[in-house]
Amino acid sequence: MSTKGIFTALSGALAQTTKIDTIANNIANVNTTGFKKDQQTFSEYLTAFEKEPEVIGIPRTPASIGDFYDTNGGDKSYVDASGTYTNFEQGSLKSTGGKLDVAIDGQGFFEVNTPSGVRLTRAGNFTVDGDGQLVTKDGHAVLLEGENLAAPEERTVRFSGKASVSISDGGEVFDGDQRLGKLSLVNVKNPDSLQKVGNNYYGFKSNMAPEITSIAVPSLKQGFIETSNVNIVNEMTEMILAQRVFEGTQKAIHAYDSMADKMINVVGSVKG
Repeated sequence: MSTKGIFTALSGALAQTTKIDTIANNIANVNTTGFKKDQQTFSEYLTAFEKEPEVIGIPRTPASIGDFYDTNGGDKSYVDASGTYTNFEQGSLKSTGGKLDVAIDGQGFFEVNTPSGVRLTRAGNFTVDGDGQLVTKDGHAVLLEGENLAAPEERTVRFSGKASVSISDGGEVFDGDQRLGKLSLVNVKNPDSLQKVGNNYYGFKSNMAPEITSIAVPSLKQGFIETSNVNIVNEMTEMILAQRVFEGTQKAIHAYDSMADKMINVVGSVKG
């Protein structure tokens, strides 16, 4: 009796471990402003696809277990954790009344200047640092729209500190009555080209072109923030289901291990 099926069970266990990690990260960020949940994707890997049908010789008619002895595992399939993708579904808008809180109502991302270059974010809970600069909660400069490919350093916002500051629904930034510019809000042609780079920021994957377009008329809500799009009830349900599947694969692994033990210590000793 072949015990190669243990690898099928093992691949399932590893896949569920990856899924649990993804769900756990979603749950940890349920209260993170503008966070977008990740979802795990899986595919089936069949060894039969790698071999010619006549080599495998899998029976095409009713057969017994013994008929599969010569397939060398070609009848087995495995789970492949093919990766994660980000769900960019809109989160709920929560009123804060803050003059520097701005939520994107619809598509788009704010541009932010970080030490690693310009990054994108959906989190609009901005503040002013000690130098009077408009920044994210991590202290990175929020960028204004620029002309003629202006450098990021030339598109930052600095307040005088002598008047009240605010941001309008149209993204216009004011220092008292003085208009300083308009927040840079961009749309990404292919959201799948984005990848999370930490701290709620997005960058572009190295193998994909950064295709962005400026949004001329932003759809913003001043005095609001966008909450995470994580549904805690759904995530907990998915977590419980993944844990149960994981436990099932563990039992299968133990069963195959027990069969291997009997083949070696029981069947082997009888033949000897």
